[in-house]
Amino acid sequence: MTTHPIRFARLGYCRLRCPDLDKSVAFYRDMVGLMEASGASNTRWMRCSDKPYDLILEGGDAAGLAGVGYELESAAELDTAFAHLTTLGHAPVWADAARNAAYQVERALLVRDPLTGMELDFYTGQTQANTPYTGVLTKIARLGHVVMNVTDLNAAHNFWGEQLGFAVSDRVEGVAEWLRAWPNPLHHSLALLQGDKNTLHHINFMVTDIDDIGGAMNRLKAADVPIVFGPGRHLPSTSIFLYYLDPDSNSTEFSFGMELFEEMGAREARELEHKAEVMDIWGSKPDPRFGKGSPIVAAA
Repeated sequence: MTTHPIRFARLGYCRLRCPDLDKSVAFYRDMVGLMEASGASNTRWMRCSDKPYDLILEGGDAAGLAGVGYELESAAELDTAFAHLTTLGHAPVWADAARNAAYQVERALLVRDPLTGMELDFYTGQTQANTPYTGVLTKIARLGHVVMNVTDLNAAHNFWGEQLGFAVSDRVEGVAEWLRAWPNPLHHSLALLQGDKNTLHHINFMVTDIDDIGGAMNRLKAADVPIVFGPGRHLPSTSIFLYYLDPDSNSTEFSFGMELFEEMGAREARELEHKAEVMDIWGSKPDPRFGKGSPIVAAA
């Protein structure tokens, strides 16, 4: 039985490398509906919550998933995480004062995902945004989850599930698993899929109403944004979904509705069959470009 050595609050942000930064900013602002919160010559903050950023877009020669941040429940949990990761040999380091100030957090530790080499950021004490998120285009509730294709699903599960204590909600043996950042109640804040390369599969934004799915579909179609899967309903999480491509061909998802888990007494993880109905009980078929995203970038 998996133990939970660290208490997580939520998925905080994802960092994307973008060869055409201005084009990506415009897409996530004008098509997805994020607010442009702050910008520098080579980095732009985008937000869909009361936090200063939910998606960080960075200029770069090639597209890629450069990092993921998770907020922990407390400063004490951050100390616990640092000691735990050190004992396991993952060599975490404390972020210095300048980085903490830049990211508007009190404290943070940085560590590499041992399989992909990607930078992971665990932090506490993030400031609130100066203005509320308005959701003019789409009423986004939150950044929901990130999904990665990985070359070794067992190794990825060992790190995220066994060592960090993410709880498996559902799995397809040898193919996929959906994990929640325990004790966060969302069915998954992370999912892992067995693949040939370590790449981004998709990033998800959860919306507040099913009408947001239909409205977004028509808006994206009118702008010739490729819709690569859906609308449909996932079997594992019960979410209604719509997937589309960003300017770098990364799959991006809007979803509505998700199974929630109590901290104690939650159901056991289900072993699901490897069949198309797991991804969509309504029977839609994904475009071949679905989930074929940018490489995961190893930290320098």
